[in-house]
Amino acid sequence: MADTRTTDVPTDVLIVGAGPVGLSAAAELRGRGVGCRLIDRLPARLPYAKAVGVQPRTLEIWDRMGLARAVLEAAVPLRGQLMYVNGRERGRIDLELPPEVPYCFAALPQYETERLLEEYVAGLGTVIERGTELSSFAQDADSVTARLRTASGAEEELRVRYLIGCDGAHSTVRKGLGLTFEGGAFPEEYMLGDVETDWDLPYGYGVRSLHVTEDGSTDDVLVCIPLPGNNRYRMSMTVPPELSTANAGNGANAANGGGDGVAHGLEGGRVPELSHIQAVVDRLAPVPARVSELRWSSVFRISHRIVDRYGEGRVFVAGDAAHIHPPTGAQGMNTGIQDACNLAWKIALVVRGEAGPELLGSYDAERRPVGEEVVGRTVRHATQGMAADPDDPATLMAREAQLLVSYRDGPLAGHPYGPEDAPQAGDRAPDCAGLTTALATYPLRLLDVLRGRTGHVLLLYADKAAELARAAEAGAVVAAAVGGDRPSIVALLAREAEEPGGHGVVPEYRDADGEFARLYRPEGPTGFLVRPDGQLGARFPLAGTAAALTGYLAALSVPTAPL
Repeated sequence: MADTRTTDVPTDVLIVGAGPVGLSAAAELRGRGVGCRLIDRLPARLPYAKAVGVQPRTLEIWDRMGLARAVLEAAVPLRGQLMYVNGRERGRIDLELPPEVPYCFAALPQYETERLLEEYVAGLGTVIERGTELSSFAQDADSVTARLRTASGAEEELRVRYLIGCDGAHSTVRKGLGLTFEGGAFPEEYMLGDVETDWDLPYGYGVRSLHVTEDGSTDDVLVCIPLPGNNRYRMSMTVPPELSTANAGNGANAANGGGDGVAHGLEGGRVPELSHIQAVVDRLAPVPARVSELRWSSVFRISHRIVDRYGEGRVFVAGDAAHIHPPTGAQGMNTGIQDACNLAWKIALVVRGEAGPELLGSYDAERRPVGEEVVGRTVRHATQGMAADPDDPATLMAREAQLLVSYRDGPLAGHPYGPEDAPQAGDRAPDCAGLTTALATYPLRLLDVLRGRTGHVLLLYADKAAELARAAEAGAVVAAAVGGDRPSIVALLAREAEEPGGHGVVPEYRDADGEFARLYRPEGPTGFLVRPDGQLGARFPLAGTAAALTGYLAALSVPTAPL
């Protein structure tokens, strides 16, 4: 019989699932000084290149954490896609973004993403507890009591303030909360393989090759996504009948803990061999090619589902535990990472007593509409193609890059100020180049200014240093009334300003190229509050800095001392 022990350790948050989403949640919490434990039922990191695409918005988030450089050195560029129908080239998509966007689309196998995040989190003091499962949990008004089973078979009872389920499509946390997971499954089965090929197609481009019958239906497909390595690709294709889990009689989802009716992800059954992949390449590759060096392979299914709510009380779900959908556009992992980032900074404020628990209700209000949009869009693209999207190519590309995620209709967004089509509260805070400072002989980006600042950042823009100084003083007075997480204040002097700056009272940069003004479109002296997740929290006239900051903090239920 397994022994049972009760632990009363100062762990504020338990994270279940150590994939990219759970690791991101741990990174954000630990970076803000919040104690957490991260458990995963698997004994080791899986060697599968499941999620491959890394979106520019995710790279921006990792940049602020200080992780972007390691990712850039490990990933390869994803430059576009070549499309073929019945052996003939039918189109080419170039993944191009405006020059002010700091990062491009990238490809990185999920096992490498997890390795980099795992090393980052370990540097912050949290190590994955492998082979540890969540058996059950219960919550009351003050805490969550979780029952764990460790790799040794021991049982542990742990009391924490919050529980985050990042445990995938078959989430124990989601089931324990009783959340619905409405949607359906595609009938097709596919196989994946991580292989090398000897073709000489353009570097950095994926391949999508179809066979279309006379009636216009597609009966064969090959999709290849480039990976780091010598002409290495993750190839996906329709599974042959002899590998179908429906015919194998061995039960779908055996490999990922299914049995719950959710047909999504890698499945049990026969593992595809190199010959199975070669047969499809022989039929559909745009040029003759041989595949080799099979690293791994599997059969998988695709579903589209979303929960009815992203949490209840002190327990939340994120990533695949909350939403699953076709892999079209590489939206899943990236959406989950943004879930984790959105939730973690809010939990951190509440745990540290710097915001009220009401703030956590904004997680569902902000992220569930995003999940609904992603599920709907990826299903539409998977069934009708991206050509069915009514938006212009530039908008479509920015949305795929996840640069258009906005919380304008969320509970934390204040009143709009300035041009309606300018970045407003709830929108992504755009990056920009051309910021200069007296001590640097090279220009900086806004990301350079924000990097390492884990809290809110107050950007004050004007063409007169005296106006910036007055606004900075007003902001400092409000910030001083906040216990703990005081917003950092940064002054931005307009390009055309002639007078000197504030002499070190607050960090000051000049918008030397006018790019900040072009992208943010201030109407005269204007202030911008950047949230910890890189979205704008507020936009306001500079003369109203104190009132705007006070109002935003009130929306967060941040306790402040009397001014």
